[in-house]
Amino acid sequence: MKLKQSFWSDVRSALEHWCKKTMVTTIIVALSISLCGATWNQLGTDSVLISVLAQGNAITDPEAILRYALPIDNEPIRKVQEAIEDIANHLRGKRWPPIVKDVKTASFVLTLRSEKILDGVPSDRQPQAVTILEDIKTGISELQEAVENKDKEEVWIKRRAVLDNIGEIETLMVEGFPFKVPEEYAELPQLKGRATVKIETTKGDLTIVVDGYNAPVNGGNFVDLVQRGFYDGLSFIEIEDSLAIQTGDPPGEEEGFVDSETGEYRAIPLEVLVRGDEKPIYGETLEEVGIYLPDLVLPFNAYGAVALARPSLDPNGGSSQFFFFKFDSELTPPGFNLMDGRYSVFGYLVDGKEVLAELTKKDKIISAQVMDGLDNLA
Repeated sequence: MKLKQSFWSDVRSALEHWCKKTMVTTIIVALSISLCGATWNQLGTDSVLISVLAQGNAITDPEAILRYALPIDNEPIRKVQEAIEDIANHLRGKRWPPIVKDVKTASFVLTLRSEKILDGVPSDRQPQAVTILEDIKTGISELQEAVENKDKEEVWIKRRAVLDNIGEIETLMVEGFPFKVPEEYAELPQLKGRATVKIETTKGDLTIVVDGYNAPVNGGNFVDLVQRGFYDGLSFIEIEDSLAIQTGDPPGEEEGFVDSETGEYRAIPLEVLVRGDEKPIYGETLEEVGIYLPDLVLPFNAYGAVALARPSLDPNGGSSQFFFFKFDSELTPPGFNLMDGRYSVFGYLVDGKEVLAELTKKDKIISAQVMDGLDNLA
């Protein structure tokens, strides 16, 4: 069931279907290789293949993905968020005019539509929301000053602080759980919200935010196994070409978690939510249901996306094994990654990128612990 056994055949299959759908015939003029007919050996480095498929301007910051993944519908706060997020697209190149415009846009929306923002927060959380909203306004004023001074480092710092506060007020807007998990999976652990997991490895610590709002079954399974201590002491498995690093394979013949109470292998379904849909698609890849170039709520756009490994031919055969996707964000195809819709992303690495980059098959998990959100586990 290890990802390494099935990954390349899965990616090639996705590529072939993509070729048929888009009528692409070549990949790189300099190489003169037919995309749809090329073999992996002919294509040479797979990172080149992946980068050529890039299209659009996808979000690659894991924390931004998590903010946009919150199940809320409040246009004003999203407009403020979009403006502040957009600063990053211009700051590396020191393009100050569009940065000035972004800050003005955010300030303008906050001035005119603060009440609409607060209307999106349940009444019992209003006092907290009012305080956070004032912090956002103060932060944007400080950000504006940093922009006027063209202080790049300070702009990064102030932007991050504002976005943290935006994430807090957006979290306050979430009421209940957005959908019901299908009955056939109702007995599996479910994460009805988010949880933070810290993994101590032989190279250092990794911090993961698990998103149960959009992957409750996959997220619930992972958090449950962490809480059981299942991952403590397990080794990592390297995937060829450093594409990913995987873990979760227990000692012995079993390739997943076997419940000691029932003696049964816990099978976890593929679980993928397309943006705009009311609930995830279960048990089938998006390719199988005829969805191509998907806009996913939890995509493989970010370095350190965390996903469930599974057998190549069984979308419902995952269990305990999971992997960190390690393509550099500059090479991740914006808006279209061959992994999207074929594996279930259930969280993102938010701290420890340098540690993840150094992990090899010689390393192991020392311990894994749920730091926050355990009360969301049903």
